[in-house]
Amino acid sequence: MALASADAGIVERKAASPSLRFLSTLSRCREVVFLSHVHPDPDSLGSMLGLAHLVRAKLQLPTRMTQDGFIGRAENRAMVSCLDLELIPVEAIDWSPEQGVVMVDSQPHTGRHTVPSDVPITAVIDHHDTSGDCSEVPFIDVRADAGATCTIVTEYLLEQRVSLPPRIATALYYGIDSELTGYPREGGPLDDAAMQFLYPHVDKDRLAFIRNARLPHSYFETLLQGLQNSFIYDKLIISWCGELTQPESVAEIADFLVRFEEVEWALAAGVYLDHFVLSLRTVRPRAEAGLLLQKVVSGLGRAGGHDRRAGGSIPLASTAPTAIEQVRAQVRKRLLEALDIDECRGQRLVRRRELLQNLI
Repeated sequence: MALASADAGIVERKAASPSLRFLSTLSRCREVVFLSHVHPDPDSLGSMLGLAHLVRAKLQLPTRMTQDGFIGRAENRAMVSCLDLELIPVEAIDWSPEQGVVMVDSQPHTGRHTVPSDVPITAVIDHHDTSGDCSEVPFIDVRADAGATCTIVTEYLLEQRVSLPPRIATALYYGIDSELTGYPREGGPLDDAAMQFLYPHVDKDRLAFIRNARLPHSYFETLLQGLQNSFIYDKLIISWCGELTQPESVAEIADFLVRFEEVEWALAAGVYLDHFVLSLRTVRPRAEAGLLLQKVVSGLGRAGGHDRRAGGSIPLASTAPTAIEQVRAQVRKRLLEALDIDECRGQRLVRRRELLQNLI
């Protein structure tokens, strides 16, 4: 973007602006395509929508937002529905050298997306401190001190003085809010400032609709399965959720179980298609849950996350019960070691006698 006509002070200030560098990187593209991690969550959805709004407003370029994988969590589906998010399956995109490809809430070579490896990524905007490889990406803005990618996107919109329709503000606000749930809170001054700016512009009715999304029958089936197969090991609870209809279910179970007053850590795991998916939560501050789960699945699969929350996936060579049990046992053993908990027989959260009574 041309800045020659601006005075020197403004040029110097804006030249250092991440939002201006982002727009400059995309200025010669014919179209901008937005990607996120597999099974996009509110933070990635809100980030894509906010950046698409910015690109259309400042560069007048066509944009497309993609969906990689499945969106199953009730709140996420409600967000897509009530905010009219137009998502194109990532496999339906015809890739072209003239496109700008922006990856949000993720990084290349992390195993968290299915975009072809030969598609060049133009920009990465993320708040995860992961082991991704951005060495060939022209524009990078990765801030581990931001609680959400939507926080960074909100800053871009503020810097560029772009108008904020309620639909965009609602998506960004909920994206940040969903990342900061739980205690201790993982937010900081950047997130607080973004939320304070966004809230007056938010559509409160739509926000309430998303937060109170109706739950499908499968949610309660998975919840029951998880509760009946939850085992306590000192300050850790592990829940085996069995076969999943949607991968996000383990995150919901882990969020629920970490509130149990007798534990500090909660792991929920299950099988989705041919992958063993995991979700780890803790109430400990600065616990580096993401790094811990990476250690647990090292050599088996991929993982990432933040201080209190993490997720991972292990590809299964077989979904036979014996093969799944081997992975379960290995994950359990490694997690106990990582948390310095002695190997022991887990105590059921719900006693077997009560389980049998429920079957009568």
